Amino acid sequence: MTNFGFMNLGENIKNIRKDRGLQQKQVALEIGVDQSNYNKIENGKREPSVAALKQLADIFGVTLDFLVNPDKDLPQEVVIEDKAAAEQLRLIAELDKEDKEVIFKMIDTMLTKKKFKDFFQENVGK
Repeated sequence: MTNFGFMNLGENIKNIRKDRGLQQKQVALEIGVDQSNYNKIENGKREPSVAALKQLADIFGVTLDFLVNPDKDLPQEVVIEDKAAAEQLRLIAELDKEDKEVIFKMIDTMLTKKKFKDFFQENVGK
């Protein structure tokens, strides 16, 4: 197995980590490796797993494409979202299983009522 490209990958990871103001120790802990192994990734002496690359991209808030080749002009994903709703979903995900089930049952009930109301208006209430 050749080490072609992994020095650049390590440098990319290191540069992005520094741009984000993160320490090696923090990132290593997040991806579940010790700091010495993480250091080897940044120095091109260890190949990161695909799972580790995905975790790094998530931690840094970048795509895998950008992580592997930040200089390449890639089409940027356009996302239009309600940040308040996204934050609420993130917080819901942190709840206990039972609490999440209650919230999702409530949402399902509300959506079912809306669909029924819309259907009724379109088909019966004319």
